[in-house]
Amino acid sequence: MRRLNRKKTLNLMKELDAFPKVPESCVETSASGGTVSLIAFTTIAFLTVMEFTVYQDTWMKYEYEVDKDFTSKLRINIDITVAMRCQYVGADVLDLAETMVASADGLIYEPVVFDLSPQQKEWQRVLQLIQSRLQEEHSLQDVIFKSAFKSASTALPPREDNSLQSPDACRIHGHLYVNKVAGNFHITVGKAIPHPRGHAHLAALVSHDSYNFSHRIDHLSFGELIPGIINPLDGTEKIASDHNQMFQYFITVVPTKLHTYKISAETHQFSVTERERVINHAAGSHGVSGIFMKYDISSLMVTVTEEHMPFWQFLVRLCGIIGGIFSTTGILHGFGRFVAEIIFCRFRLGSHRSTSVPLPDGHTSNHLPLITDNSMH
Repeated sequence: MRRLNRKKTLNLMKELDAFPKVPESCVETSASGGTVSLIAFTTIAFLTVMEFTVYQDTWMKYEYEVDKDFTSKLRINIDITVAMRCQYVGADVLDLAETMVASADGLIYEPVVFDLSPQQKEWQRVLQLIQSRLQEEHSLQDVIFKSAFKSASTALPPREDNSLQSPDACRIHGHLYVNKVAGNFHITVGKAIPHPRGHAHLAALVSHDSYNFSHRIDHLSFGELIPGIINPLDGTEKIASDHNQMFQYFITVVPTKLHTYKISAETHQFSVTERERVINHAAGSHGVSGIFMKYDISSLMVTVTEEHMPFWQFLVRLCGIIGGIFSTTGILHGFGRFVAEIIFCRFRLGSHRSTSVPLPDGHTSNHLPLITDNSMH
């Protein structure tokens, strides 16, 4: 009984076989079939390698949500060189809440030479080239995110030459913590002093002839400092054409959470527009000479996540490639053979001309002879 049950089961499984085997004696091979098979195997191998390359790659996914964190402080990282002596300039922040953050809370004033050394000029040239490419190819920002913490530091390298020139500029660098509201970071003439209605700068003791707000922004960022990230104003250099000149930067800061396979950090991206003008009260151009960076905080937060293709999806795509190529090449090969057989048959039919066949009664027949299978071969 067990053997009968086994046989019935085997017979049932054979009937359900969706892949019946063809005897080798019934299989016919051809040169055209071998050529098509070679092309199919080559195409499968090429597409498999390309698919494996795609599987190894990653991409950045962007998600947007409302920023609900309004109580924390915002960090501003600054490295700006101004073409004036340190005793003549002052930097501070004033926000919409009328909170003043003095530069003494985290900024360092360092006397330096404004002109860069040859190595520093090359660094600035490369950085400006990267900035121009980033403006043209926005997808390069994903590459920068992936290489964060792995690439070299983007900070200005120290001077390689011992310049004997006396310092004629002031490098203001460090960081400040401000409220997460719109504010104004500015560098202008004179040190800042508190004032009941805001603040003021002691500019009366500085001669107008010494005003020179030519400046170079080596680094400006918001949030956690991440090596390898290039910000929009890094490497910017502006040369003043007049003593009384105002440089304005209007910045929109976007909170950003960055999650890659290498790092996980909370930082900020920003976009910026620039404007500069000469202060001339007689011509109606009012204002204060200096460098003004007016920033505003976006209410949206961006989450940037690095993603990778799952292994099961890679297998599904790979099976689709192999099966699709086999099916397509089989259909094309069958269609090609069908067309070739029709053309060859017509060619052979046209090669048989009308001939006279003698009949037993002495007459002749001009009809075409009957074509049989033997005559075709």
